[in-house]
Amino acid sequence: MQSEDDMHDANDIDSLDDDFYSGETEDAPLDYYSDYDDEADDYFEEADRIESRRPEQNFTILKESDIKQRQEEDVTRVATVLSISRIFASILLRYYNWSVSRVHDAWFADEEQVRKSVGLLEKPIVQYDNNTRELTCGICFENYPRARIEMASCGHPYCISCWEGYISTSISDGPGCLMLRCPDPTCGAAVGQDMISLLKSDEDKQKYARYLLRSYIEDNKKSKWCPAPGCECAVTFDAGSVGNYDVSCLCSYSFCWNCTEEAHRPVDCGTVAKWILKNSAESENMNWILANSKPCPKCKRPIEKNQGCMHMTCTPPCKYEFCWLCLGVWSDHGERTGGFYACNRYETAKQEGVYDDTERRREMAKNSLERYTHYYERWASNQSSRQKALADLQQMQTVHIEKLSDIQCQPESQLKFITEAWLQIIECRRVLKWTYAYGFYLPEHELAKKQFFEYLQGEAESGLERLHQCAEKELQPFLCADEPSREFNDFRTKLAGLTSVTRNYFENLVRALENGLSDVDSNGASFSRATSSKNAAGSSKGRSGRVKGTFRTSMSSRMNDDSHWCCEHCTYANVKSATTCQMCYQQRR
Repeated sequence: MQSEDDMHDANDIDSLDDDFYSGETEDAPLDYYSDYDDEADDYFEEADRIESRRPEQNFTILKESDIKQRQEEDVTRVATVLSISRIFASILLRYYNWSVSRVHDAWFADEEQVRKSVGLLEKPIVQYDNNTRELTCGICFENYPRARIEMASCGHPYCISCWEGYISTSISDGPGCLMLRCPDPTCGAAVGQDMISLLKSDEDKQKYARYLLRSYIEDNKKSKWCPAPGCECAVTFDAGSVGNYDVSCLCSYSFCWNCTEEAHRPVDCGTVAKWILKNSAESENMNWILANSKPCPKCKRPIEKNQGCMHMTCTPPCKYEFCWLCLGVWSDHGERTGGFYACNRYETAKQEGVYDDTERRREMAKNSLERYTHYYERWASNQSSRQKALADLQQMQTVHIEKLSDIQCQPESQLKFITEAWLQIIECRRVLKWTYAYGFYLPEHELAKKQFFEYLQGEAESGLERLHQCAEKELQPFLCADEPSREFNDFRTKLAGLTSVTRNYFENLVRALENGLSDVDSNGASFSRATSSKNAAGSSKGRSGRVKGTFRTSMSSRMNDDSHWCCEHCTYANVKSATTCQMCYQQRR
């Protein structure tokens, strides 16, 4: 929990207003909205400023039609530049993983070597007289008329039936059929797509076409398929971009380009891999067994004691009876050893150090398990909250926005602030979820970093909770209203303001984690950058588990250009002419 000094009073946020209506209607007269014109300009200026700060999209989403188009364009380009057939151009591109530049470089460096490696022959190896009416198939050794014989560029003759069997078998074996060679073991001539037309099976033709399409993505280092189940889209990524590998597909699934796991910025891929492995591995089961059970002294099977006295009886067929504390035979126990609920033998042996190592291991395992459970529960909780927010956003877009537009007599285009708030909630839940994985692997001995991390995480989390509460609970009265409400404009101002402040909090958090919490000095005595000097004075007040640190404010982390100044109290970017923060009403310092 945050202190009252740390908590921004959301009810006081009333400056990010927007001009909803510019004309007079029967339900909403012109002067109903006229008080908000000035604030509307500031609101749109802030929106434009935030939009300008967002990095350019460094990826492109490709549908199946887009992939086919690009594939055809690459084939045409190679065929035109190298003056070869489209079939040969396609073979070359497949060989060089659909890289046009690599094809051109290799071809102009040594055309003869490329032809030999790929299997593009300039002249047939086997030549026949045009007057020859029959040829012998090289597979079944039957004689066939020329019309029933087909050849690759090498000229080795095979009947159509044998070609069908050879190609069909290759297609059934998988994508290797794309680099098919002549059936003659001594020949390396490539078999092109023209031979696929010999197949009578539409199923095989479709399968080959599918392999060809998928190879354009799977063999290209700059493209990948969206990992979402059932999604047929692909993504091309700008390899020159560094830092942010998050990609959002048309199916609404966000994932990391680098490791193809779900988007996890600002946590690195290595940490995510360790966390996912830990969540699914048997190691935590073993920790639980070690922390909450003891082995039977006779059969060594682990036994859990969750209630009752110290008299334990192992399950059949062992049935060994022993004391839970000292693991001695129960027949040696009784009133003289402390009764059913104690064991003075154990206490004596413990004082002598007999059980030190065993107890130490069990205690360490228990502490480790409790620590993991702490972080995992919060990781999973934010994941559940994010899924719920996605469902709420869907409901809002399909039902509530239209309903609210009718009630408040405002066009749906002027209600985008609600959708933007929910999108911000969804993104913040994702970031917050992965910060718990980051915190789990943060070294315990780096106390200063741990304090700074928990401070930033706490500020971001409390801001997100206020935003989520406002978007989820405070909107309901307006959805149930029968007529327009003047308070709705106050709600809009409050929700838009909370969205902006929460975005700032999470930008600070993401930036700090991506920099490895480098703002903490080597001695752990201070932090070189913080979001506000006010929070430095009381960041740990009333917050369980958070330790107060000493902060130095450096507003270089905030956007501070010639037209805006950043409030040290709430980090809101105000217009330069303002002397008081439009978000929290603190005087400019």
